[in-house]
Amino acid sequence: MEDNKIITDSQIMHKIKEYDSKALEELYDRYSPILYTLIRKIVPDQTVAEEVLADIFVILWKKSKHFELSNENLYTWLIILARNKAVDRKIRDSKLKELPEYSDDFEDEIIIPKISKSIDPVELTKVQAEKEKFEGAMNKLTEAQKYVINMAFYDGKTQGEIASELNIPLTTVKSKIQVALSNLKINFVSGE
Repeated sequence: MEDNKIITDSQIMHKIKEYDSKALEELYDRYSPILYTLIRKIVPDQTVAEEVLADIFVILWKKSKHFELSNENLYTWLIILARNKAVDRKIRDSKLKELPEYSDDFEDEIIIPKISKSIDPVELTKVQAEKEKFEGAMNKLTEAQKYVINMAFYDGKTQGEIASELNIPLTTVKSKIQVALSNLKINFVSGE
């Protein structure tokens, strides 16, 4: 890309929107390790995880217009895209739940994230620097709190599905998730 100058995610996305394949390679090099790690937590099969990772960058290339450059929150957008794509693939492969046919409309509405402008942009370097702090915050959650967070995030289950599977009221699931997220935030901010 540019010699001796680190380019921002926003600059890379501008170039990708102009179909600059070198920019896509730069973004792949920058983000594929973290995205692959997330995908493997959702889809344990290595071959399937590699396919999902490749699909993410194909989606990014073909549908870069869906990323709002004024938001400048590429990290969050890519993480949610990877999560959505991996969960979709996991559910389709397991055939435990009927999903609509995978189409461009489905991809645009369900797979591609819509990031609120109220969410503060996060840079990959900041996330990497605070990884241990986040893991420490997660470890402070109770086993029950970790379990419902995992069911919702990594398994892609709705709150209703979690309630049904655990045989507890929906209000209890909502409360458990809300408390878990609140505790995660408190533990992360305190950083103890």
